[in-house]
Amino acid sequence: MSRLSQAKLNTADHISVSVIQSQAHTSQVPQLIPANPSAGGGKALPPSKMKKPSADKDSDEYRQRRERNNLAVKKSRMRSKQKAMDTQQRVNELKEENERLEAKIKLLSKELSVLKDLFLEHAHNLADNVQPPTENVSESDNKLT
Repeated sequence: MSRLSQAKLNTADHISVSVIQSQAHTSQVPQLIPANPSAGGGKALPPSKMKKPSADKDSDEYRQRRERNNLAVKKSRMRSKQKAMDTQQRVNELKEENERLEAKIKLLSKELSVLKDLFLEHAHNLADNVQPPTENVSESDNKLT
């Protein structure tokens, strides 16, 4: 670590941070690390978790933010309910379509069965009516020889 130099910076919140710069690679972006590794674990807080200056709950800015947030929450919940209702309606439509298709399958299966029976009956009747050729020699054939 002889080639690295460290400079400590103190912020307004009294959080000390070290900037590590490599002398060999001056084109690199400096890395921020906590000066005290035991404090904070070396990770910065996301902006949503950082302490914000507390706004007076009676201020106009605070009331406006609360109103906007309340409207956004209300719209989000309404969209969620609408999506659930749309999904349920689609489920009902698909169930009805499935029932119609199953009824159609039953009807077509019955029709197929009837047509098969008719075909088999007709095939048997044809087989019964057709006489196999006999090997009897007729008298006219006997006279020729």
